[in-house]
Amino acid sequence: MMEFDQYYQPYASKRTPVYSTKGMVGTSQPLAAEAGLTMLKKGGNAVDAAIATAAALTVVEPTSNGIGGDSFAILWLDGELYGMNSSGRAPEGISIEAVKALGHEDMPQKGLIPVNVPGAPGGWAALSERFGKLPLSETLAPAIDYAENGFPVSPVVAHHWKKAVNTYPAEEAVFKPWHDTFTKDGRAPEAGEIWTLPGHAETLKKIAETNGKAFYEGELADAIDAFSKEHGGFIRKEDLAKFQTDWVTPLSVNYKGYDVWELPPNGQGIVPLMAMNILNGFDLPAKETVETYHTHIEALKLAFADGFEYITDPEHMSIDPKDLLTEEYGAERRALITDQAIDPKAGDPARGGTVYMTAADGDGNMVSLIQSNYAGFGSGVVIPNTGISLQNRGWEFKLDETAANALKGGKRTYHTIIPGFLSKDGVPVGPFGVMGGYMMPQGHLQVLTNCIDYGLNPQAALDAPRWKWVGGKTVEVEASFPAEIARQLERKGHTIKPTLESGSFGRGQIIWRDPDTGVLVGGTEPRADGHIAIW
Repeated sequence: MMEFDQYYQPYASKRTPVYSTKGMVGTSQPLAAEAGLTMLKKGGNAVDAAIATAAALTVVEPTSNGIGGDSFAILWLDGELYGMNSSGRAPEGISIEAVKALGHEDMPQKGLIPVNVPGAPGGWAALSERFGKLPLSETLAPAIDYAENGFPVSPVVAHHWKKAVNTYPAEEAVFKPWHDTFTKDGRAPEAGEIWTLPGHAETLKKIAETNGKAFYEGELADAIDAFSKEHGGFIRKEDLAKFQTDWVTPLSVNYKGYDVWELPPNGQGIVPLMAMNILNGFDLPAKETVETYHTHIEALKLAFADGFEYITDPEHMSIDPKDLLTEEYGAERRALITDQAIDPKAGDPARGGTVYMTAADGDGNMVSLIQSNYAGFGSGVVIPNTGISLQNRGWEFKLDETAANALKGGKRTYHTIIPGFLSKDGVPVGPFGVMGGYMMPQGHLQVLTNCIDYGLNPQAALDAPRWKWVGGKTVEVEASFPAEIARQLERKGHTIKPTLESGSFGRGQIIWRDPDTGVLVGGTEPRADGHIAIW
């Protein structure tokens, strides 16, 4: 197992890492984690646990994900690593011209225009069919029960739920089903209040009974099609019928002896890999120094610059993603880092509201899975009486035909959600992830360097104060970020903005496994209703 001090916890949460042998499930909401653990106790494997957790999260944490979202996963099963991309494509009938004709100069954030084909239900079905031990009807049962019979809303979820109420105008017909589903007398639920989602429960039953087909070909597809037509959207049942989950080969870089695994584009997992490839050339032995933070920030900025320039649907990329991860290109980008903050620019390698969960079983199988509606509840569009809250992933598309991520019908967009996995010398260490839009690559970089470079245990690695590059030379930092280092970063040209809102700094989970004993150790996110269920 990765070496760390299990007793060293210098941060405010004062939580300790959690140990178990037969199974472990970590995520941002306790009821969802317990749903996954239930599958392990019923004889399921880590995949069954991940599916149950993912489905339950659409019910108990609708502020971040839903049935109408997308999902990605990295899995270690029976000695092999697998990657799953279950993100949907833009509707075939959408185009730059069509969106501009509606009066938009940029892709709108809300409503039906930014809705791509949802991939989450297809991902659950694909995982279950290929690797699960239990039927989908079994793994979706806890989620159905929570939706049908009610669940007490957890504190952080309640906080974000209240913030969403004024996001979607109740007087607009397209958003009325959202308010019918997620508000009562015009308000969001309080923490501890019992909430039911009966339409959501019926939809999950249909998905379970048909192994997902009802969503893409049956009555649920018809309902999505009808609502989209009624309110001027582009998505059609023909788009849903074409959906398929893709099995992909993860990409990796070796960082200080560890292989860090991420999924290839259209996700942004290549961004933390590029940053760590750059950092391989630096010796930064102490965590709490201005040199460490400055170098990490600059490496991340350079990686993002390339990500924004090149990442899109791999069928439309102008370069091979592997060209961004060569040692030569890493050295070229590394040479741009000085002792002063820079405005990052893309290089030319040709010359040289999301939820995250981890699950592990007693047989050594492990899953890193992430799913999202993108911005909080997503588009704000709920298909009436179904609980299907549609994502707004198309918001990422550009209405500039020269951009790599230009909008085009049938295309997958740049995707922010990324699961991670760590191994060493061909032996799995375990799954990790930090959700939160463009915070995700930054969270991956920070928690991994906390573990690999500075020996923090999984819980301390997640508890450590975080920073977030937001563009140019501006970096936001949590209130608990070391004040003296913040002042020194400003002297290096960074614009440092402390913030009290910790929710924007991501929410992560980690599970490491000892290959000799099979003991699992995990950490969970203090910035959420984080929970680890163990057996």
